[in-house]
Amino acid sequence: MKSPIYITQPGILERKANTVFFVNENGKKALPIQNISEIHCFAPTTLTSGVIKLLADNDVPVHFYNKYGYYRGSFMPAEGQISGAIVIAQASHYLDKEKRAYIAREFLNGIKASMIRLLKSQSVDPMDIEEIEVRGESAQELMGIESQLWKAFYENFAGMLKYFSFDERNRRPPRDEVNAMISYGNSVLYTVTLSEIRKTYLHPAISFLHEPLERRYSLSLDLADIFKPITVFRVILRLVNRRKIKEEHFSRDVGVLLNREGLRIFLKELNDELERKVMHPKLKRKVSIRYLIRLEAYSLVKHVLGDKEYKALRAWW
Repeated sequence: MKSPIYITQPGILERKANTVFFVNENGKKALPIQNISEIHCFAPTTLTSGVIKLLADNDVPVHFYNKYGYYRGSFMPAEGQISGAIVIAQASHYLDKEKRAYIAREFLNGIKASMIRLLKSQSVDPMDIEEIEVRGESAQELMGIESQLWKAFYENFAGMLKYFSFDERNRRPPRDEVNAMISYGNSVLYTVTLSEIRKTYLHPAISFLHEPLERRYSLSLDLADIFKPITVFRVILRLVNRRKIKEEHFSRDVGVLLNREGLRIFLKELNDELERKVMHPKLKRKVSIRYLIRLEAYSLVKHVLGDKEYKALRAWW
């Protein structure tokens, strides 16, 4: 089974025969190409021309982040899954106000359900989130409702943390430890979602809740938001409340960031959560949470083609 590679030290990715090697002052490590789903670079990383060709031939994307965990860009191999009919159908749903609003409302219903599921798993009353109605006929109205949902969720989330304080969401750069972890987690989930979207025929830049913008794969934002509460925030709660992440795992300059050991712990826990398998009620078999992201994209494909009405995931685990 293919797995992601997380690079947290500066170095060079180079090719020898059909193997990727990561090289730095600590030595040389082989990374068999057939085992890699994608590569995440959290430290300065150079790609040689040989390794770029090997990665492209094997459809392995490489995602780059700055030291605060913010996504900076990707090396994306040429798209292997292309369907003009699906892209046209996807674009037509974006251009039709009613069709776009329906999909955007479903995204919000999925986000809301995931928030409620996490709160209930922590024995927290989700009433303030349940009372927020998902209504609206425009993307602007619905983005306003999303803001209300996240505001209520953040207030509940702050009360669940035992060892760190969290007063508000801040970024660029994050000003406290919890915001630092949220930034890292959101960025990784965004790129994982992008990788899964690429395995379908959807175009990652044509979105429905978030506005499509240049230099942003906004459909990844739409779909990733459904999974944030039950992946990123679940992982943060687990790490903080079990004291796996402590003050010693962060450093400060103009903002707060995870140090190398903290980043190693955080990325492993997040990757384990994404690879965790849950019993799917319809497929009647266990699938990874990461695979559920791809299934969500496939559901959207069926919707834009008119095969089956899209209903966003309602987290059950």
